[in-house]
Amino acid sequence: MIEILQQIDENILLFIQEYIRQDWMDGFWKTNTHLGDGGIFWIILALILLIPKKTRGAGVSALLALGIGALITNVAIKNIVARIRPYDTITELVLLIERQHDFSFPSGHTCASFAAAYALYCTLPKKWGIACIILAALIALSRLYVGVHYPSDVLGGLAVGLFAGWAGWKLQEKIAQAVLKKKRS
Repeated sequence: MIEILQQIDENILLFIQEYIRQDWMDGFWKTNTHLGDGGIFWIILALILLIPKKTRGAGVSALLALGIGALITNVAIKNIVARIRPYDTITELVLLIERQHDFSFPSGHTCASFAAAYALYCTLPKKWGIACIILAALIALSRLYVGVHYPSDVLGGLAVGLFAGWAGWKLQEKIAQAVLKKKRS
């Protein structure tokens, strides 16, 4: 079963390389992928949201989600699974960005992006939340386009990211309720 999934992953990446990659799109996808580097875009956005009182809860939710996602993905799962990157196993795959220095499963870029985006979707006005989800999806898809992740890595990152986003949002609500209760006492 694992071999079949591996073959599907490889076939999808080679399909993307053969039929979807275009020189004129490379810059767009590389830029999207680098927006997810280290979760910096999402961290900066969350920190900015901490400034106005009206969006402070959204900023806290996103930061909590990013932390939860990083612990699950980068500290635990990547090191347990230890999956090799696709460019190290698929000889025909051309890498469009620099080699990555960690394991492949799950995608940390995807996890961080969807963790923050989902937390923001739950706490900001819907038009901004939807914009965050769209950006997270572009970052996730970029990881396939540039050849650094298998599709199953991205799906794994998506699943962990959505859980972390939900957990960050719910944890922030609990913290806000506790602070409010303490102010009333």
